[in-house]
Amino acid sequence: HSNRIILGGNRTFKPKKNIPEGSHQYELLKHAEATLGSGNLRMAVVLPDGEDLNEWVAVNTVDFFNQINMLYGTITDFCSEDSCPVMSAGPKYEYHWADGTNIKKPIKCSAPKYIDYLMTWVQDQLDDETLFPSKIGVPFPKNFMSVAKTILKRLFRVYAHIYHQHFDAVMQLQEEAHLNTSFKHFIFFVQEFNLIDRKELVPLQDLIEKLTTKDR
Repeated sequence: HSNRIILGGNRTFKPKKNIPEGSHQYELLKHAEATLGSGNLRMAVVLPDGEDLNEWVAVNTVDFFNQINMLYGTITDFCSEDSCPVMSAGPKYEYHWADGTNIKKPIKCSAPKYIDYLMTWVQDQLDDETLFPSKIGVPFPKNFMSVAKTILKRLFRVYAHIYHQHFDAVMQLQEEAHLNTSFKHFIFFVQEFNLIDRKELVPLQDLIEKLTTKDR
């Protein structure tokens, strides 16, 4: 069985969201990747000179979606209705799904189902041109930041679930450095622009302190 997991290890959970090449957002993404390469994550998340904050948040949100998509894709074999009948982050935290439109009243469901709902919902937001305009000169909507905050708050829950329930699988697949770097980048980003309420981050508080204190 372990062979099959390794073979399937590079699939993504949902299709990757591509930023059109040659677009300004693509340039921004390249800038982000270049500064990330320097290894200084605090610097990598800072808004580049003269750039629009909405656009910077949009590009990074798409990037985090793609990263989490890939990270969760590597461990889907370990996250099943049986292993994870509820969407939890350790014994104290449980998440129920509602998106406000299709499912108004929060429902209790398994982790794989919750994450499927969540990633499909995020994908729908990212694909919505009125929310995430990909064309130059098309303005971001007034409510863009609040939508981005909701997306990031929900993406955080996938990290929290992976860390709490599947870290042994991550280690078995030797993905922990990849997961830690991705999560650290994510946390530095949301801290830089104050995008997730502190109480939402509590399930990974100890880890956040550990990953961020070394770099103050």
